[in-house]
Amino acid sequence: MAYLEPEDYPNYGLPAGTSADWITAATALINSYCRRPDLNVTQYTERLRLTSGVQTVRLSYLPLAPLGAAASPLVSLEGRYARPRRGEVAEGPLAQIAWAFSLPGQWSAIDPATVDFDANTGELTLPRNLLGLEYNEVMASYTAGLATIGDDVKTACAQIVRNAQATPALNASRARIDTMHMQYFSSSLVDQTVQAWLRPYVANRLG
Repeated sequence: MAYLEPEDYPNYGLPAGTSADWITAATALINSYCRRPDLNVTQYTERLRLTSGVQTVRLSYLPLAPLGAAASPLVSLEGRYARPRRGEVAEGPLAQIAWAFSLPGQWSAIDPATVDFDANTGELTLPRNLLGLEYNEVMASYTAGLATIGDDVKTACAQIVRNAQATPALNASRARIDTMHMQYFSSSLVDQTVQAWLRPYVANRLG
């Protein structure tokens, strides 16, 4: 879904006759820069490790937002208690009981209602399991993105189009703008101003 509609063009400094291909290519470039498939509310699934002694984890895609009529952005959560990794010590009666009953390695469902979260930072605070042991890993399915595309993203989209049209190698008469051609010039099209507008939506996960 393009981040600018034809009726938006005059409000963001674009000529009314701007080709939709420019907007589509700029939208794809924004998604690539933010390392996510879309800035609209989308469901993601992540498998994350927890630091020993800390039952908090930070999700990669922000802001957390419910999809449609859902009451929470947390769709489902599973936690796993595993044997300590190198450098982590978890000896004691609870650990011995867990190993005796083969608990390490098993995934157990976590009620999303028992998890505290911050929608802006993506930080989840997990409860302890029934034996009071700490989870080693968590599998989280959640939704994140923008329910309404804001002025910052729309302005960034329009600025990318203006930057592209001002680039001689791109400012050519052609029936369709090649997204990969736009990607080649991404370092100049996504300038510092555009980066500042998009910074809150860049995924924390690399790649």
